[in-house]
This record gives sequence, structure tokens and C-alpha cells, in this order.
Amino acid sequence: MPDPIFSSPPTAHRRGRPRRARWALGTAVLGRPAYINTGSGSELPADRSVESYRAHTAVMLDAAVAAGVDWIDTARSYGRAEEFVGDWWRARAAADPRWADRAPTISSKWGYRYVGDWDMQAAVHEVKDHSLAHFRAQLALTRACLPRLNLYQVHSLTLDSPLFDDRPLLAALGELRDHGVAIGFSSSGPQQAEIIRRAMEIDVDGARLFSAVQATWNLLEPSAGPALREASRRELTVVVKESLANGRLVFNPPPALQAVARRHDAGIDAVALAAVAQQPWADRVLLGAAGVDQLHANLRADAVTLTEQDLAELAPAAMAPAGYWAQRSDLAWH
Repeated sequence: MPDPIFSSPPTAHRRGRPRRARWALGTAVLGRPAYINTGSGSELPADRSVESYRAHTAVMLDAAVAAGVDWIDTARSYGRAEEFVGDWWRARAAADPRWADRAPTISSKWGYRYVGDWDMQAAVHEVKDHSLAHFRAQLALTRACLPRLNLYQVHSLTLDSPLFDDRPLLAALGELRDHGVAIGFSSSGPQQAEIIRRAMEIDVDGARLFSAVQATWNLLEPSAGPALREASRRELTVVVKESLANGRLVFNPPPALQAVARRHDAGIDAVALAAVAQQPWADRVLLGAAGVDQLHANLRADAVTLTEQDLAELAPAAMAPAGYWAQRSDLAWH
């Protein structure tokens, strides 16, 4: 069975424009009343009720699809995001008999459990568990929420995850792969490159387990780039997350980013996203927009083509990975 996630290849631009990744809409900020996406609060509903967020998510998904975004990414730990995405999908399918033929790719993640109980002041919002029992329990919940599941990812794989040595868990993931669901993983932290390289070597029943990787790469934290290039060469689909550094690049932009944005007469977010989309190994770039205006502003990156000089000017913005991830861990949920 063909891997469904390869049905929408990156755009090959004409007239000398560089190869460019396509967009996907992430739902981390849409499915729960608190998240660390800096500066997005004004884009979210003032009414933080479940039903208000459900309606807002549907508006966002409609806007994304209308703008040509054909991939939606969610996770078990994103509050009720899977539920909201599934409700939206079913409503569109009920209204359009041909919806399933043109509906977006849906990816989700297991490995974290949302424990915030829709409380913005919760002391703990999510709990990590990469056990076989948790995989099975979360897969059942994901299937109950989502009418389509193209890609199921291990959420925030780290070097100390028991997954690497858990043969029963790997066999269960391989079984899901063999039943037509692509298997991927996301990575976080200063050791992303090592995680990616180690995960690419996992085989189950003589076949590579993972066909996709979702990793953080942005102008402040580009350290995973060489490993992602290797993943692309080995034909893994590369999905980039946190391209705006959870909003830090927009609300505290480096001087070079401001200068390049002025030169292109473009928004800070559009330039930062274009820098990611032009990476030759990137297939998809997640947009973490909290509102329709923010989504449309992000999508203006399509009109930005950065030169080699622009990219060289932006490169010194990179931080030491340990410092970047320490700052990220200090971001408040709000």
C-alpha cells in the first residue's frame, strides 16, 4: 500500500525560485486553553470555554483549507484538539459527499497525556509515557476521535525513551505501519540530531519503522539541520515544527531578521517561515497560528524568496542549543 503521506510532494517552483516546502496547520494552541505560544492570546477566543474553542478550531481549519493548506497536525496531548479536528472533519463530510477525496492529510501523536483538565492555571498540563500500554490506549482514543489517520508519531522522542529497546512496543508500531498508517516521531531538546539519527536505524521485521520525522528548526535553533538533511536523503518526510520559536522570533526578533524583513517589505513571521520553507530537506512546515489573521500573515511567506545573502545574514541569529532549550523550558503557559 502506498504511503499516504507522500501524496503531496513539496512544491517545485519555476522561474528560478528555490524548492519550497508546503505548509501544514498545527493545532497545539487550538485544543486547550493554555499553551506556550508567545503572543497568541489576542488571537484566541476571549471565551475560553470548550465550545468556544471547538467553534474557533473549525473556523481555523476552514480558513486553512480554503488557503490551500492540505495537512492538519494534532496530538493526544493537545487538550481536545483531536476531538475538534474529528468533529470538523465529520461535519464537512456530511455536507459534501466528495469530502473524503480532497480532505487534508491528518497526522497525530501519542506519548503524552493531557492532564490540564481545561484549567489555565493547572500546575501540570501534560505527562509523558512511551510505554506499550499507553500506545495502545492512546491509539484507541485517537481512532475514536479522528475518522482519518495518515501518520501517527511518537511524541517528543528523547534518547532516554524506553521505546528504543522495547521490542513489544516496536512490534506494535510495526503492525500499525503494516496496516497502512505511516509511523513517525517528533524530537525536542538539544540532542535532536542524535535522536533523529538513532531513530532512523530502527527496523521492524526487516523494514524501516519510521517514514517521517517532525523536528524543531528555526533561525534561533538550526542544530538539527544536518540530521534532517540525512533523513531527507533516506526518504523520510521531514516536518518542521516551532519555526517561529514559539513566537519568540516575532515578538523579540533579532536585528538581522528585522533588516531582511524591511528589505523584502514583508512581515517578520513571513521571513522567518520562508527561511525554513527554503531549506532543501524540508517537506512540510507547521504553522502554529492561533487566529485567521495570524494564519494569513504566516502564509504571506509564499511571496518571500530569500537570497543566499539573506540567509547568510540571518545565520548568526542561531543560539547554542542548550541555551535555546533552557529558554524554551522557562516559557510560561498562558
